[in-house]
Amino acid sequence: MKTIKSKLMVLAISLATAASMAFASPTSASTGVAGDAQTNNKIRKELVTLPYYGVFDNLTYEVQGDTVTLSGQVVRPSTRKDAERRVSRIEGVDRVINNIEVLPVSGFDESIRARTYRAVFRTSSLYRYAMGANPSIHIVVNRGHVTLEGAVSSRMDSQLAYMAANQVPGVFSVTNNLRVASGR
Repeated sequence: MKTIKSKLMVLAISLATAASMAFASPTSASTGVAGDAQTNNKIRKELVTLPYYGVFDNLTYEVQGDTVTLSGQVVRPSTRKDAERRVSRIEGVDRVINNIEVLPVSGFDESIRARTYRAVFRTSSLYRYAMGANPSIHIVVNRGHVTLEGAVSSRMDSQLAYMAANQVPGVFSVTNNLRVASGR
């Protein structure tokens, strides 16, 4: 009986981790010839595996021909530089435009990040989005304003995350940019 439970637990954790990695990828918009699926996958992989890319960062990219435009927000300046360096090394990418914003250092924002993280991921079924190396919900805090980025599996989850973030003391506003992955 214990072996069956342990196997089911391992299976559930594996599925949750795989789902979170699928939802956690940086968003992209590709146009042009060089924006093929293989190049997009390489760019996504390089961005997701950045050493300090985490729940409080948001990275997006757009491929136009052999030019990649990076955008989003990061907490550390090194993440911005690493993203540009890694993407520029990808075969087929000749030019990288780095529009990634480095968020200002602020104890107030750090406090809001921690409280928003706890509020969102302690909400009913949203804990599963925090599983894995790279959560699928990203919390961007800039001068007291919170933006939720990433993907969730239902509109209800998107609404729950928005309501949880809205209840955090000290937050000036919450913008919900969560995409519903399955179209529900």
